[in-house]
Amino acid sequence: MISTEIRLPCGAIIKNRLVKSAMTERISNRRFEPIKGHGVLYENWSNTGAGLLITGNVVVDRKHLESAGNVCFDDEKMLPKIEPWAQAAKSNGNHVWVQISHSGRQTNKFSTTRPLAPSEIQLRKMGLFGKPKAMTEAQIQDVIKSFVKAARISKKAGFTGLQIHAAHGYLLSQFLSPTTNIRTDQWGGSIENRSRLLISILREVRKEVGADFPISVKLNSADFQKGGFTEEESLEVVKMLDKEKIDVLEISGGTYEKLAFFLMNEEGVEIRESTKKREAYFIDFARKVREVSNLPLMITGGFRSYDFCNEVLENGEVDLIGMARPFITNMEDISGFLQGEVSLLKNFVLRTGIKQFEDAAEGGFYARQLIRFSKGKKLKPNMNPLWCSMFLIFYEFRKSMVKKIS
Repeated sequence: MISTEIRLPCGAIIKNRLVKSAMTERISNRRFEPIKGHGVLYENWSNTGAGLLITGNVVVDRKHLESAGNVCFDDEKMLPKIEPWAQAAKSNGNHVWVQISHSGRQTNKFSTTRPLAPSEIQLRKMGLFGKPKAMTEAQIQDVIKSFVKAARISKKAGFTGLQIHAAHGYLLSQFLSPTTNIRTDQWGGSIENRSRLLISILREVRKEVGADFPISVKLNSADFQKGGFTEEESLEVVKMLDKEKIDVLEISGGTYEKLAFFLMNEEGVEIRESTKKREAYFIDFARKVREVSNLPLMITGGFRSYDFCNEVLENGEVDLIGMARPFITNMEDISGFLQGEVSLLKNFVLRTGIKQFEDAAEGGFYARQLIRFSKGKKLKPNMNPLWCSMFLIFYEFRKSMVKKIS
């Protein structure tokens, strides 16, 4: 089943059910443009045989970066730099979609000390994020326009689809969550109002790219925080997305405040390892989605065995299998996995021995590997965990300083 094609509501056909999910590349040049390394990285992923590749965060506003190495699609003059990336990424007959996003209050201080957000509620994590400014009506309208412009640039550059990022605590996710959106106007309050920005962007983007261009949405099943965006509210948003006729719904969860979201239940309580009976972290929520929507459904997180991937596809629990880290640690095995010649993609575990550093160590490890891959280098598994835990802060600072000096 994993090697069979799928036809999306817009009519586009993806040659198989395996998706390389979004991972931030962090390698743009000082003008926020893609570099040759993007082509190197994505051509290698294209050669794995995966049916769909989704890019890492491509931001719509260069003042609101997710990382200092983000590409920003805000100027059509960049098209000659973007087009080679799209061509390399679809060189094996696969789709490649651009994940477009705005970081909102999750923009770190290296980019701006006063990020825009739904409300003035600061993200307090390691002192890296400034107090946000509540967006005005004009600024909200500007954000809608910026998503439309990024969509237009994506299509003109030769990418084959889009993913609108409304998960993981970025701006659209912030509007959806009652803990970060306490507005009293048409953009806050009820779930209908908190969904208004996402739905408005979707409608305007659809007008721009046309009915036959794939649009996906990445949505949290929950924030995994008390008082936050709940599964019940997420299902209400799914019903709205169903009416908008998007082409793929990707289910995820969590925010910067709950990085290890797959280890938490909805109340933020850690789940014991012994209770994780199945590979996919969001498979139970997927069943609830199936009860309210017929949208093509994708889950990322936890999939590792060939048999289980086929089982959930054959059962109709999901339509697409999303994987991220295996496309770093197991890239040479992906082709064999699709053919059933590799039965299991083994997890790679990096540990510092210090609980507070584990998330940062893993994040730094995978970021360093992507940078290596973009330079044509191979996987380096024996990296120092403690240095990996500090890498991202040093890298963000250095990269942001280079861009400011330039």
